[in-house]
Amino acid sequence: MTVKVNSLNDTYELNNGVKIPVVGFGTWQTPNGVVAENAVLTAINAGYRMIDTAAAYGNEESVGKGIKESGINRYDLFVTTKLWNTDHGYQKTKMAIDTSLEKLGLNYLDLYLIHWPNPAANREHWAELNAESWRAMEDALKAGKIRAIGVSNFRRKHLDELLKTAGIRPAVNQIYLNPSDKQESITAYDDELTILNEAYSPLGTGGLLNNETVKTIAAAYDKTAAQLLLRWSIQHHFLPLPKSVHPKYIAANTEIFDFKISNTDMFKLDGLHGAAKTAVDPDQTNF
Repeated sequence: MTVKVNSLNDTYELNNGVKIPVVGFGTWQTPNGVVAENAVLTAINAGYRMIDTAAAYGNEESVGKGIKESGINRYDLFVTTKLWNTDHGYQKTKMAIDTSLEKLGLNYLDLYLIHWPNPAANREHWAELNAESWRAMEDALKAGKIRAIGVSNFRRKHLDELLKTAGIRPAVNQIYLNPSDKQESITAYDDELTILNEAYSPLGTGGLLNNETVKTIAAAYDKTAAQLLLRWSIQHHFLPLPKSVHPKYIAANTEIFDFKISNTDMFKLDGLHGAAKTAVDPDQTNF
């Protein structure tokens, strides 16, 4: 990917031609109610144009209220939500899409993802159920309810199984990505398939913010640890999804376009594997 990224207004082009902002605002662990509503409103006012939520986060109603309160033109905003593990299968997925639209107060979604490929309750039928869910998502896309469809936490075997029956290739794979776990195997495979790598927990779920290497390099650029880590994602052509409920940090996380990390420092950051958490194996989850 050779896109020049200079501001929050820049976009990547997905493999179906839909354009997606290069940085999104995450809402994982943001409680439903005034906290989520205010966080989303603050993010939109700070310039974010992509908002990421999920049915499992339990905050779609408040995310929708924050969007409505912002007064932003719907067509200027990119909204993502996700299918939860209990809703795999054709009919359940159709219903889940409609439920998310209702909770968000929207008449279409920009991106809809299968949240996890292999829920604990589906271990013996995960591939079949993913195929059924995907068919429902393809139908929703054709009906105009969704503009792009993708996956989350998928690894190569999950993608390979999905592609056996899929009529439409996933546009996005949203995975745990930061210097503590680059997931090089799946990110390379996504690139090969022209599937965009989205980075959730780009700060290592906060675990990298006090890492000495990160802090030392950040100080050299007169940046915060968070800003450095988000810039790292950008320079790897990932799409980071920083999350915060604090207006100061929400704004600060947009200030990542006025510097470039040197190759030497990128190499140092790339060497931090395991410095914080690493990705959960989707085939070993208990949910």
